[in-house]
Amino acid sequence: MDTRQSLDARAIGLMVVLCLTWSMQQIALKATAQDFSPILQIAVRSGIAAVLVGLLMWRRGEGSLLADGAWKPGSVAGALFGLEFLLVGEGLGHTSAAHMVVFLYTAPIFAALGLQWKLPSERLAPAQWLGILMAFTGIAIAFLLRDTQGNQDWSRMLWGDLLGLLGGAAWGATTVVIRTTRLSSLPATQTLLYQLLGAFVLLLPAAFLMGHTTFNPTPLVWASLAFQSVVVAFVSFLVWFWLMRRYLASRLGVLTFLTPLFGVVLGAWLLSEPIESSFLAGALLVLAGVVMVSGHAWFGQLWRRLGAGLSSTRP
Repeated sequence: MDTRQSLDARAIGLMVVLCLTWSMQQIALKATAQDFSPILQIAVRSGIAAVLVGLLMWRRGEGSLLADGAWKPGSVAGALFGLEFLLVGEGLGHTSAAHMVVFLYTAPIFAALGLQWKLPSERLAPAQWLGILMAFTGIAIAFLLRDTQGNQDWSRMLWGDLLGLLGGAAWGATTVVIRTTRLSSLPATQTLLYQLLGAFVLLLPAAFLMGHTTFNPTPLVWASLAFQSVVVAFVSFLVWFWLMRRYLASRLGVLTFLTPLFGVVLGAWLLSEPIESSFLAGALLVLAGVVMVSGHAWFGQLWRRLGAGLSSTRP
């Protein structure tokens, strides 16, 4: 029986903070890309965070990764997690941070599609299927209806956008693996450690094989690495997995739409990234679709409560 609950004030507050943090990770990676290759930076941050999580597990007396027999789904989740950030790191070299964060956060759509075949509590309603149609329509608009002047820059950005979308699919698949296997009952630290080790093992050799080894230790680079390692990859991911174990994944997804909103605003403000009208229109459709898919049941409950409240006030 699935005992995960609907969102409460604590979950909502934590998700708002997480969304702001996650939007800043794309900004930090893009801002330091010339001095610290994004793929290498993500590999290093994953290794540092893995050490921090391992120390936390040791302090708590939690079991090893192999003791509970969850290493097989853990390895799959780790590989998918590493693939997600490989796609993100490579994509940021071709597209803007704003584009990347919007396409990456299509993950709830892909997670909902996977979970609805696995868990009765996550079955999609007709309105949610409409939300999926809206989201993919928005993706098509953002991809296709844009100014094609300067074809080389357009094609590069299109490739980066596609990598971001594939990263979102990998993240969605990771969510499905965590929710439908033994990983769902493990401590959040153990689940996170599988992810971080997978990213480190995959991305470090990938950075060297792809020639993404730039490292110029400026103060901004050190600040970005500290933020990525401690705040993003350690604290925020621990909180995320903790939330996923206690609340319905589709309900949490309704608030992740704040991340691309924050990302677009911060990208324009901090990195002076242009916001194309076609991309903005498509992004709004994508976010509306994500909200419909992730928040359908939650909004339905609110609507029913509102209706019951109005009924009780009638003479």
